Amino acid sequence: MSDRQAAGGSGQRATILLVENAKLFHQMVGEALGERLDIDLIHAHSLAEAAQAIEKHGHLTLVLTGLVLSDGDQEKIVDFFLSRQLPTVIVTGVFDEEVRKRLLERPIIDYVLKNAPGAVDYLVWLVQRLDRNRRITALVVDDAASARMHASSLLRLYGFQVVEAEGGEQGLKKLTEDPTIRLVITDQEMPGMDGVEFTRRLRAQHPRDTVSVIGVSGAGRSTLVAQFLKNGANDFLHKPFSREEFFCRVSQNVENLELIGSLQDLATKDFLTGLANRRHFFARGAELMAQAKAGKRRACVAMLDIDLFKRINDTYGHDGGDVALKAVASALARFARPQDLVARFGGEEFAVIAMDLGETESEYFFEGLRARIENLAVQFGEHRIPVTTSIGVCVDRLDSLDAMLTEADRLLYLAKAGGRNQVRRSNDPANAA
Repeated sequence: MSDRQAAGGSGQRATILLVENAKLFHQMVGEALGERLDIDLIHAHSLAEAAQAIEKHGHLTLVLTGLVLSDGDQEKIVDFFLSRQLPTVIVTGVFDEEVRKRLLERPIIDYVLKNAPGAVDYLVWLVQRLDRNRRITALVVDDAASARMHASSLLRLYGFQVVEAEGGEQGLKKLTEDPTIRLVITDQEMPGMDGVEFTRRLRAQHPRDTVSVIGVSGAGRSTLVAQFLKNGANDFLHKPFSREEFFCRVSQNVENLELIGSLQDLATKDFLTGLANRRHFFARGAELMAQAKAGKRRACVAMLDIDLFKRINDTYGHDGGDVALKAVASALARFARPQDLVARFGGEEFAVIAMDLGETESEYFFEGLRARIENLAVQFGEHRIPVTTSIGVCVDRLDSLDAMLTEADRLLYLAKAGGRNQVRRSNDPANAA
């Protein structure tokens, strides 16, 4: 996944205000952010211009500001943005440890030296990281209200959604209730269930590739780190920890999760459309068919093919063909229900396993899907690409997924031969072999 794709993946573009009076650095950062991330970037060179930008644009995702502006000193600049409760990163060219220490005691996100090697790349990474954090929920488990509040406030400062639990039992319940939790910060010293035991029980339900766990403790026992790690924690923090260490550890663990997710996507998803690939379709499909064969569920298997796809490629080029493929894939993904499995089977062909549909329901389902695709407005440059599909649906419970796919493929051929843009189903007597 590219930086540009990742930053824009939340569905709502991030809006960044860059406030800097040094024109060269302003230009360097602005160009790097604009070229590498899918964001709305607003420029200002003074507090007055920043005020105008805030009034005009309203919500801002993040502020990157220098400490030398024509109409404000350090304190005034920081007060200006924090008083408006805007997430703020300080970017300065002067290293002053006292200033840095004083400012980091306030709720700013980071303090970055702009003349340090790699400063621009770090700012790009930081903006991207904060934007991604908006889509992640973190759980803080601690019986001490003050410690729980401190960790939660830091996580919220860095953009995370946060839920809290006062102990291990409540933490396990929160994890069951909220499947969006990807990060857990747990204290060790808690009554009833300590952090190590909580981590052990958490891991029984949530593997390392879905939830990252960071243990925290102020105890000096040398064996505690090993206990946490051996029972499933990903990392450990000693109290008291600095804000910078906390952010670095949290970011590293979240990025490890994202890397694992990216590797899993490469193995299970089609690169162009984002749907399941053929390999994952057969693996997951076998599980669904086993449930159907055991009599617990019903399953329909369908094959879909984009009509006259070669003509689309010949008329609009392969770029136009890719646009059509992605549009159909997106329509399939939106139309499918959570219990269904949709995959790109190869070329312009797609496969669907639709679960828990009766005969009448399956007819409405696939006719609705066909109509949804026919009504797509597939725009390619100045052209609108007309797209229809032919669909073959096996609604009979046969011996195997392969057998149902073979029958669906036969019905797809009949739909093509019958004039395209239609659905043929196995329980229609006219389609009998």
